[in-house]
Amino acid sequence: MRAIPAGGVDADVHIPPPSSRALLPYLDAHWREQAVLRGLDRLDFTLSSARPRLPVAARPETRADPSLDALRAQVLDPLRLRCAIAHALHGAIALHTEDMAAAFCRAVNDWVAAEWLDRETRLRASILVPMQNVELAVAEIERCATDPRFVQVLVPAMGDMPLGRRAYWPVWAAAEKHGLPLAIHGGSLFRHAPGATGWPSFHVEDLVLQAQAFDAQLASLVSEGVFQACPGLKVVLLESGITWLPTFLWRMDKIWRGLRAEVPWVKEAPSTIIRRQVRVSLQPVDAPDATMLSRTLDHIAAPEMLVFSSDWPHWHDDRPGPVPDGIDDALLRRMLIDNPAETWPRLRETVA
Repeated sequence: MRAIPAGGVDADVHIPPPSSRALLPYLDAHWREQAVLRGLDRLDFTLSSARPRLPVAARPETRADPSLDALRAQVLDPLRLRCAIAHALHGAIALHTEDMAAAFCRAVNDWVAAEWLDRETRLRASILVPMQNVELAVAEIERCATDPRFVQVLVPAMGDMPLGRRAYWPVWAAAEKHGLPLAIHGGSLFRHAPGATGWPSFHVEDLVLQAQAFDAQLASLVSEGVFQACPGLKVVLLESGITWLPTFLWRMDKIWRGLRAEVPWVKEAPSTIIRRQVRVSLQPVDAPDATMLSRTLDHIAAPEMLVFSSDWPHWHDDRPGPVPDGIDDALLRRMLIDNPAETWPRLRETVA
């Protein structure tokens, strides 16, 4: 495995979502009682898009033990990381009942703090928010923002509607106020078909179609004016891949030039806004070889846009380490240290 500079940041590691029973101590009295009376503590709240049993969900050596000790032994220690940002993608974000969704999101965030952050000082976390209700999502951001170990707000790439819609702006404003980037993670609530032509038949189709979701969300955030309304907001795309970005940037600029009277608040080329405000995680690398990867990185201005990620424990290919050929030492350092310090305000002192 290629040696990497010590003291870096891993932008994407996965905590196994807690069982409903494990969350009981973190629910308030009302919802704890409701969970038991209604049998919710016996339900599997795993997101369909997380697919924990698929081969790509975990490497063989981590499938049996996705624990904190395994995370230390396989990522934190060998990569000599200063910190890693962990996510617990729980089914609470897919519940239709707004109050229940908010209660379970609170419980998940408190469980993450107690069971992972308190036990490992190198871990930071994402705030899971109930986007079913904007006011409740803002309240959860305000609550968790008092803990500096929560460093970003987490939403799936496919939800109820495009993330640029103005109904969501109070959530992004709350994130910006507290210096919390918006992290958009691959995955879906399956409110809509993942492809424009309808529902696919196989997991492989769904996974390939994820790139379209990131494409659509970036177009929405730019076109609706989110970056004008929240100029300090950073957006981090997690597990999006990167090879789709050059053609997206070119196409977005081209069409904006012809239709910019429709969106007069977008006063700069979309590619300029995206390169300034958006960051992209390294894994999963979807370039087939080092030559194609280098060409893609040149097109997207990679020194500013890329952040390092191991995507532990997901298994995307058979490479022995998380850094592919085509990443030089200068870019690797920027991904690990410089770009995280510029992207996550709450990590600046830690990385320094």
